[in-house]
Amino acid sequence: MGRVTTADRRSALRTGAGLAVAGTLTAGCSTSGPARSAEVRPGQPSARPAAPAEHSAAPGPRRFPGLPAQITHSPRGRPQVALTFHGQGEPAAALALLETAERADARVTVLAVGTWLDEHPELARRILDGGHELGNHTLNHRAVNAMSEAEAAAEINGCADRLRRLTGSIGSFFRPSQAKEASPLVERLARSAGYPHVLSYDVDSLDYTSPGPEAVVRTVGGLVRPGSVVSLHFGYADTVAALPALLDLLDRRGLRAVTTTELLT
Repeated sequence: MGRVTTADRRSALRTGAGLAVAGTLTAGCSTSGPARSAEVRPGQPSARPAAPAEHSAAPGPRRFPGLPAQITHSPRGRPQVALTFHGQGEPAAALALLETAERADARVTVLAVGTWLDEHPELARRILDGGHELGNHTLNHRAVNAMSEAEAAAEINGCADRLRRLTGSIGSFFRPSQAKEASPLVERLARSAGYPHVLSYDVDSLDYTSPGPEAVVRTVGGLVRPGSVVSLHFGYADTVAALPALLDLLDRRGLRAVTTTELLT
């Protein structure tokens, strides 16, 4: 697919705004406040049926020598950025965001909540089939750093189990829920689960505060630089409406949106 022109992206902005999904709010990853995601109820299946056998396994975690255990950005210096989405919320918003990215020849990283995968298992393969990458954002999206060791391990491994059943791997990265960085305990538990690195970010879009699409673009534009990892969310109408303009801004600055693995490689 060729590079998309600025005119194409401006046209996509109008399309993206029309696709904005009102009222599909999900919990942002702030360090305070209760998570608003569903929890697994007694007797609820742990996952829907796995992806069809003809699909190859998704890429698993990689170790990046020389990079810290908790990654906030890439030191490579290339004109690339990673747009990372916290995966939760209504499927319509997720699909609109994925389609907008693909029209602009952009690829993203989705850190999925395990219960969201239970409710919408088809989205795991949709994300991968679009050329994006998929990772772990805990099972229930609670404040994982405040949990006991057993509880935190269950959150990490529960989501990893769902990813493995749906895609054949535990995903590329782990990101803690309701925290920018993992506590030492959670970092250790993530490593034990198979994730050499915790994926943090250096640009917080604040889209989960619903500030309006222009504010989302303005916030990211004021902070983003080559190698940045940007935190965004599925499930917010502002994010759906902002993404075409954000991709246009990156293009005008000569920055390409790639998966986190590509950014770090």
